[in-house]
Amino acid sequence: MATKPGVPRSGAISKGYNFSTHWEQNTPLTEQQQAAIANLAHAVAERPLPPNLVQDRISEQQNDLTVSTKDSSFGLEHSAAMEAVLVNTNEFYKWFTDLESALKSETEEKYRHYVDTLMERIQICDGILQQVDDTLDLFNELQLQHQAVATKTKTLHDACDRLLIEKQRLIEFSEALRSKLNYFDELENISTNFYSPNMNVLNENFLPLLKRLDDCITYVESNPQYAESSVYLLKFRQLQSRALGMIRSHVLAILKSASSQVQAAIGSSGGSKASVSEGVEASVIYVRFKAAASELKPVLEEIESRASRKEYTQILAECHKLYCEQRLSLVRGIVHQRISEFAKKEALPSLTRSGCAYLMQVCQLEHQLFDHFFPSSAEDVSNLAPLIDPLSTYLYDTLRPKLIHETNIDSLCELVDILKVEVLGEQLSRRSESLAGLRPTLERILADVHERLTFRARTHIRDEISNYLPLDEDLDYPAKLEKAATDELETTSDDENLVFKTWYPPLEKTLSCLSKLYRCLEPEVFTGLAQEVVEVCSISIQKASKLISKRSSPMDGQLFLIKHLLILREKIAPFDIEFSVTHKELDFSHLLEHLRRILRGQASLFDWSRTTSLARTLSPRVLESQIDAKKELEKSLKATCEEFIMSVTKLVVDPMLSFVTKVTAVKVAMSGSQNQKGELVMAKPLKDQAFATPDKVAELVQKVTTAIQQELPMVTRKMKLYLQNSETRKILFKPIQTNIVEAHVQVLSLLKAEYSPEEIQGMIKMPSIQDLQAQLNTLEFI
Repeated sequence: MATKPGVPRSGAISKGYNFSTHWEQNTPLTEQQQAAIANLAHAVAERPLPPNLVQDRISEQQNDLTVSTKDSSFGLEHSAAMEAVLVNTNEFYKWFTDLESALKSETEEKYRHYVDTLMERIQICDGILQQVDDTLDLFNELQLQHQAVATKTKTLHDACDRLLIEKQRLIEFSEALRSKLNYFDELENISTNFYSPNMNVLNENFLPLLKRLDDCITYVESNPQYAESSVYLLKFRQLQSRALGMIRSHVLAILKSASSQVQAAIGSSGGSKASVSEGVEASVIYVRFKAAASELKPVLEEIESRASRKEYTQILAECHKLYCEQRLSLVRGIVHQRISEFAKKEALPSLTRSGCAYLMQVCQLEHQLFDHFFPSSAEDVSNLAPLIDPLSTYLYDTLRPKLIHETNIDSLCELVDILKVEVLGEQLSRRSESLAGLRPTLERILADVHERLTFRARTHIRDEISNYLPLDEDLDYPAKLEKAATDELETTSDDENLVFKTWYPPLEKTLSCLSKLYRCLEPEVFTGLAQEVVEVCSISIQKASKLISKRSSPMDGQLFLIKHLLILREKIAPFDIEFSVTHKELDFSHLLEHLRRILRGQASLFDWSRTTSLARTLSPRVLESQIDAKKELEKSLKATCEEFIMSVTKLVVDPMLSFVTKVTAVKVAMSGSQNQKGELVMAKPLKDQAFATPDKVAELVQKVTTAIQQELPMVTRKMKLYLQNSETRKILFKPIQTNIVEAHVQVLSLLKAEYSPEEIQGMIKMPSIQDLQAQLNTLEFI
């Protein structure tokens, strides 16, 4: 329906219309939803009116009756009009216009009434909205006024805070300025007190004034930008130097006074230095000195507490030096006298043990006394060095001449054990802090003992092993072993001396020397000596083996060598070292060829552009050679065993080996052709040869059988005599047994090829391999 032009439009109506339009477009209802709405409308259509609206409804009905009456009258009029007679066209148009206006008025009357009601409501809503907008504007204005008040309040608070901070800063600046000026103002006060005639180190104000002076110096040093700071610093340092000089003089005076009291006590005891050192040494020298110098302790503790400063470090070092000088003057004579008494009464090992024990006791007492006066400095060993070093030097000067003249290796090894185990190992480890000052001197003594022991060990190796001249009884093998075996049967107890008696003396001396030096020398030194002594011992045993071979038999020489090399290898195995050293030497042999080339004009002397110039090649070559005594020992042992195996094999089966060699030579010389297997075939049968007749072959078989029955048991008895270990004998005899069987196998194969079975069994009587092995297995070695 079109809206009349006179109807006013409202903003609320427009907004509502737009919203409903968008709502209808964006959320269309489904057919099911529209059916539900229709059902709902139908259900509430007959809903009764509320009681308060019943009267309104009745009045409306009455109005409707009035309207209907009017309508009826109007209808009558219409009907009358309709019943009017239309004469012409104008009357028809007039009639139609009246009819149309009546119909339009009848239809739009109720809609006009509803529109008027809506317009009144819209005007009321617009009035309410206008009041709301006016209220919001008032609230916005009130909020702006509140923000302005808050901003002014915050500005006022910030200004107050700034004023308070400025006030506090000024107060702090004033206090800081006052505290800084106090350091400079203290100069007059401190100088007045220090230059006072009543001021001394024992004064109760001395140490506080000294501390205040240090604080002033520290402050002025850290602030050189202040006016006249250098002048004040110079004056403060002058006062500090004066105070430290007073402390040094006071410490020296107290120490001298204490030393005088101790010396007076020693003099009043009525005894010599020896008696004092034995009886009242601790009570007089230590307790009396501690009591006499007790007033130094507060001053020294104060100096140590400020030792981080350079000036106090120097004065503390001077106090240490003064203390050590005074203590040394008291104990020097007593320590020297006591060590001299030890040197007169005791041997070198006992002197070393007693001297070290006494010196450690003195060192411990001195450290305890030093710790009483200098508790913070006692941990540093160097502070007591001026006192401990002269005392330990007395012991070193006493021991060194005796060490130089000591030739007994056992005594030198005992000294090493005393110094390394008892002194350095046990005593110093238990009291490491108090005895640390003695360690350098004791290690120096130990180094001298090591040097002397190494020298004597090399001399012993040279004289007793390398240049050993064997006696007749040393080479009396196998009689020496037979006698030892007889003595062993007669003796029930196990005596190692009986075993050592069967050894060649250089072997026993070598093992004894190694066992002594192993725990005494450093690993590097011991490795060099061990390589040298093993090599020298092996050479000495080989020389003795050659002499025994000439004196007794080659077999005795071989077994002698095997026996002693096995013992040497077994005994050096427990030593956890490498028996090898690397030798370096300079080689100039290549220079001779270069000189010849220069003389022939083929090379230049100073032509650096050529590699053949003498100046470039003048430097010698460094040749390195590594000698491993253990490997050389293994090599000698292996060669000797192989030589012994071959000699025994040749002793037993030499006829068979010669026979096989001759047969091979004859086959090569007289061979006519080869058979299908590639073997040489002689033109003349083997048994027709003069050396290979059945009788000759039977003779050589008989010789070998006789050697197996007679010579081989003798060999096994000698092996049992020389080699006590049954496993060693079995290992050594196994190759011999194999060689004998192999020789029989070769001869038997030749016989089977050239002789008939009857000749082999009847005339030659060649034993079978099984019988031979059984015969060899019957030989006993245990």
